[in-house]
Amino acid sequence: MFRISHPDSVVFDEVHFGKFAGRYIKTRYFVDVHPPLAKLLITAAAFLFGFDGEFDFKEIGKEFVNVPYVAMRMVPATLGVATIPLAYLTLRGLDCKASTALLASLFLTFENGLVTQSRHILLDSPLVFFTALTIFLFVGFSNEDSHRPFSEQWWTWLVLTGLSLGAVVSCKWVGLFTIATVGVCTVLRLWLLLGDSRVSVRKWSRHFFARALCLIAIPILFYMTMFEIHFLILGSSGDGDAFMSSEFRQTLGHGMPDTYADVAIGSQITIRHVNTQGGYLHSHSHNYPGGSGQQQITLYPHRDENNLWLVLNATADNYPQYDYEHQPIEYIKHGSRVRLRHIVTDKALHSHDVRPPVSDVDFQNEVSGYGMTGFTGDLNDDWIVEIEKGDRHDKESSKRVKTLRTHFKLRHFMTGCYLFSHSVKLPEWAFDQQEVTCNKQAVKANSLWYVETASKHPQLPQNAERVNYKIPGFLSKFWELQEVMWTTNSKLTDRHVYDSRPWSWPFLRRGINFWVKDHRQIYLIGNPFVWWSSTASVITYVLVRGFLILRAKRGYKDLENTKLVKYDVLCGFLFTGYVLHYLPFFLMSRQLFLHHYFPALYFAILLTSAVFDFATSTLRPRIRLQVACVLIIIAVLTFDKFSSLVYGSPWTRSKCNNAVWIKTWDFACREFYDEVTSIQLPTLNKSVPGATIGGEPGGRAAVIVDDVVDVPVAGGETSTMISLGGAEPGQDVFAQGEIKEAKSSQPRPEVVSSEENERVVSVVGGSVEGIPEVSNKDFTPNTLQQEESSPEKPPEQVMPESGHRKTEGPLDQAEVLANEAAHELYPEEGGA
Repeated sequence: MFRISHPDSVVFDEVHFGKFAGRYIKTRYFVDVHPPLAKLLITAAAFLFGFDGEFDFKEIGKEFVNVPYVAMRMVPATLGVATIPLAYLTLRGLDCKASTALLASLFLTFENGLVTQSRHILLDSPLVFFTALTIFLFVGFSNEDSHRPFSEQWWTWLVLTGLSLGAVVSCKWVGLFTIATVGVCTVLRLWLLLGDSRVSVRKWSRHFFARALCLIAIPILFYMTMFEIHFLILGSSGDGDAFMSSEFRQTLGHGMPDTYADVAIGSQITIRHVNTQGGYLHSHSHNYPGGSGQQQITLYPHRDENNLWLVLNATADNYPQYDYEHQPIEYIKHGSRVRLRHIVTDKALHSHDVRPPVSDVDFQNEVSGYGMTGFTGDLNDDWIVEIEKGDRHDKESSKRVKTLRTHFKLRHFMTGCYLFSHSVKLPEWAFDQQEVTCNKQAVKANSLWYVETASKHPQLPQNAERVNYKIPGFLSKFWELQEVMWTTNSKLTDRHVYDSRPWSWPFLRRGINFWVKDHRQIYLIGNPFVWWSSTASVITYVLVRGFLILRAKRGYKDLENTKLVKYDVLCGFLFTGYVLHYLPFFLMSRQLFLHHYFPALYFAILLTSAVFDFATSTLRPRIRLQVACVLIIIAVLTFDKFSSLVYGSPWTRSKCNNAVWIKTWDFACREFYDEVTSIQLPTLNKSVPGATIGGEPGGRAAVIVDDVVDVPVAGGETSTMISLGGAEPGQDVFAQGEIKEAKSSQPRPEVVSSEENERVVSVVGGSVEGIPEVSNKDFTPNTLQQEESSPEKPPEQVMPESGHRKTEGPLDQAEVLANEAAHELYPEEGGA
């Protein structure tokens, strides 16, 4: 907790978890790959200390304004502190000596990585705490089980263990490894009881059902309760809506009014994709920059008037339009040949033998909006409806298209490809919306569509049947969210600047850059002495246990030694916890970081202390304590050497370079001053440095110009932030739900300079004087149309192949501003 208020700006994944607290407070629905308990604890602290949820935690280094960030950081910090006595009590419960338990506690206290992780608004400190709490409670239960089973204390330990299991898995799914650890030990205990002739079948059954109730049922109920609280708080619509089904969204204040069940020629409808979070078939008055250059067709996750389509008939006889307003109603049946006309732009849903913009393969065709008002179109506008299935409660829905009840495919009349969409996003020019193509080798799941809304047809009676989504209950919502979390978690495969693979963790090959600013850095790196000692202890246990197995094969009776059996059981239990918290990561292809190793590290440190207890068991208590003190002093000195990276405190370049013990430790040594005397502590929420112009005695008043240039460092360097390999938060796939919207309404024309107009035109290849190029693939009789302006929120500029924002303006912008101000103040000097 030392100087926990520093830095007063966003650090690493506080970008995500601080933002989630704001959404809880504003009750706006969001989705995250982690369960809610740890986030709820942080939110509770934020709410109690007056956080209004307005601060957006947008980027690393953004200074906090009206945010009780210290209170929020105190939650993981307090749980980090509480882990220390739990480690001590756990080893005492495992019959280790006090000096051994003290050694483990102080190793944890001075473990740089655990301290760094516990000082910020992150989830790993609660995860490690509840892991430690679970192991402590399970050890207490096991001790009670050996002496007084089914006593009041026995039930208390067992129930608390179950609640703690529920808590650990409610922080992160990594908690499943803790459940596996307890489960393996429980199964082994039941197996031993089954072979004990003194235990009757009835008593064994009581043991089994008691454990099943407390170690399976209670954790599940606790876990589900956390999600019930999650749903109760997030009762309004948010950016997580796009990842959920329409039924789910009905519960978020985003409900849909009842709509007509019958769909016919002349109906105005919205069409949704069955798969990929069910986006709407969508178009807007923006063209593809390549290919045909015709109007874009996309999949859009939000309700919008650009999702509306008019169903028209398509016949072979010069395409006479069916007079649906006066003639008998004509329903859409299996095999019906239709056209879909986009109502806002009056373009037909169209496909042709042109490759799509992203999925540029031979079996995929572009889908576009084509035509103009008064133009009937051509055969490439025609689609054949193929009904796949209907609702089993409505037999008619399998014969003709009915709203919400019929799943169908749309086959292109000319090419035979199927209207198709998949989880591929279009670039910035399509507002990051989802690609729609016509696929000749379409997977059925991605080719199914259904009608979500249908307007009242002129030929329908006033009392025509209406339908709506069924409101899902808690279990349906809970299960759907688990599926979304699981699916998205498995897709976190993009590389990160500081990700790492499990094989490197025990050797501390690389850390994570959390924060770099003001010539200071916070870098997640473990205490090398503690880290490597724990790895050595794991390897030692494996070698010694293997040696004992070989000796047993040769007839030696080592395992009949009571002392050896005691330490074998003790170390075997801790080694099991280590293996089950470490090896599963080798099966994961997703993005992984060093902090994923922390639960395994906790078991490794306990195992180190157990190995120490065994190795010093023959020494006198005073000698053993002296050895422990030497190890603790080494750990403290090593902690101190890297403490500047823990607290983001001043450091010199020479000390940083001396601390790079392994070449893969990529500390930002260039960002530090050469001399300690150059270092000045920053003030919290300091103002932006400025350049002062004027202010001479007897002259004009001084003018301060904001200076965006970095403060010079010793040696003449001018960088306060590392440009390459800078601090970068972990990936939040669900943030992609914040899709930019292409407005339906025509925006007001904006006056732009000729230079800006020239820049916009240059982006669209093959155009002249701002007029888009026309493809000769399809004849378009309408005059060339001017595109709409940008959507409501201009997109952020992004550097290629990285998530870093592109710097606006030249690097010497402050100097330019200063010169301009000087020119205004002293025109006679020529702006010099």
